[in-house]
Amino acid sequence: MKVILKETIDSLGIIGTEVKVAPGYARNYLLPQGKAVPATPRYRKLLEHERVKFELQIAKEKELAEQMAERLVQVECQVAAKVHEGERLYGSVTARDIVDALAKNDIVVEKRMVMLSEPIKSIGDFKVPIRVYKEVEPEITVHVVPE
Repeated sequence: MKVILKETIDSLGIIGTEVKVAPGYARNYLLPQGKAVPATPRYRKLLEHERVKFELQIAKEKELAEQMAERLVQVECQVAAKVHEGERLYGSVTARDIVDALAKNDIVVEKRMVMLSEPIKSIGDFKVPIRVYKEVEPEITVHVVPE
């Protein structure tokens, strides 16, 4: 089923774009929540008139994301973990641990924004990208230290 997004959804696209989604997803989530409208000629015409408004909103979102990215580049957080022999950890440092460490520094990010390819399993300094907006991914420094 084709729908036109009324707001930016990370997994689908930006506001004003026409995307194809599963009928159940559209019927049970997107349409009732007001996040999208059916892609009919009527709605296409209405949204074409609002295109300028959408473009301004996209520009604002991107500008805010770039400002946040500038602040995040300078961020360093420290995660304490239990250490086995040498530098191996008992468990691992996951995206949730990084989000919690950032929260202690009054930086609010969501778990899905932390682009950790695999959990960290050793002590050291690691660069972890944070996806703030589409194509805006600053890297923070995570220091994993023994507990």
